[in-house]
Amino acid sequence: MQRADDWRSRGGHFSWRPAAGDASPVEIFHVEMGDPGAPVLLLIHGWPTSSIDWLDVAGQLSASFRVCALDFPGYGFSDKPPGWGYSLARDEELIEFYLSQVVGAEAGVVVAHDRGDSVALLHAARCAEGRSATRLEHLVLSNGNIFLPLSNLTGAQRQALDAESWSQLSALVTPSRLAEAMGASTFTPPRQAGDPEVEALAATFAYADGIKVLHEGIQYLVERSKDEQRWLAALAGAPFPVTVIWGLYDTVSPPRVASYVWNEYLMLKPGGNRLYFIPDANHYLQVDRPDAFVKVLRHALEPADDQAPGALGAELGAPLLVDSSRERLPAAADVLRGPAPPA
Repeated sequence: MQRADDWRSRGGHFSWRPAAGDASPVEIFHVEMGDPGAPVLLLIHGWPTSSIDWLDVAGQLSASFRVCALDFPGYGFSDKPPGWGYSLARDEELIEFYLSQVVGAEAGVVVAHDRGDSVALLHAARCAEGRSATRLEHLVLSNGNIFLPLSNLTGAQRQALDAESWSQLSALVTPSRLAEAMGASTFTPPRQAGDPEVEALAATFAYADGIKVLHEGIQYLVERSKDEQRWLAALAGAPFPVTVIWGLYDTVSPPRVASYVWNEYLMLKPGGNRLYFIPDANHYLQVDRPDAFVKVLRHALEPADDQAPGALGAELGAPLLVDSSRERLPAAADVLRGPAPPA
């Protein structure tokens, strides 16, 4: 509980209501750290967790950024009313409101994870089309099912998606059981009952009886299945750089997802895009290896033009710069000849 209490003590709440529909107002938990005059960096969480995922990186990043994070409705320490109408579109509307009205940002970096990647892609489209009050300077995507045909959804995810199976499963799911199951499968090394991260997850799941809206929240995968190729195609033409950071031990959103999105949509995208892998990290890479995540993020946001692919340090398990975007692929013969000699 100490980890959850610590994170909650750093934040507060604001009230928000979607512009369309008949949804009731909800209280949104958010945390801000760092100099209010520093560049804004927004951290976006996934399903079924919350902004507490970023606890171990937020403090480090706050030395250089005004770090902002929130819990979407239905998650963490925000309100979780059943039947509220949870959706990616509403969460993206919330992001726009938060950045422009609560934070008051004119520009910022967005760093997303898991389900948050989908929200971030919607927000990126808004920014690329000039419909946002905040200029997106850099988009960072990390482990998430951003191309469903190459993902490995678990049996539990499929049960949570289906209304009939969820009605049977929900009676067995408790905050502690869910947290322990996630600790055993989505972190490296696996975490057991009593681990501070597992206890923190259980506390956030228990807040406002969050288990009761898990089925509603995971419907984002249905939304994603209808639009993901359109979102990725739009990203390929976006005017801001995109960085992909991936933990290699993830089996639900395996590295092949990141590689496919990179190769198909980002490798030839103008603007200094990059792909990184973090060894010894699972789905929750920002918890497994927070120092490595921060190192990669700083490297991506302050890139050196002549940085070649390779490890970002000499130590075993150092994060890897896998690739940087280019205008075109060279011919095979050009690779064999090597770079042209200096004039």
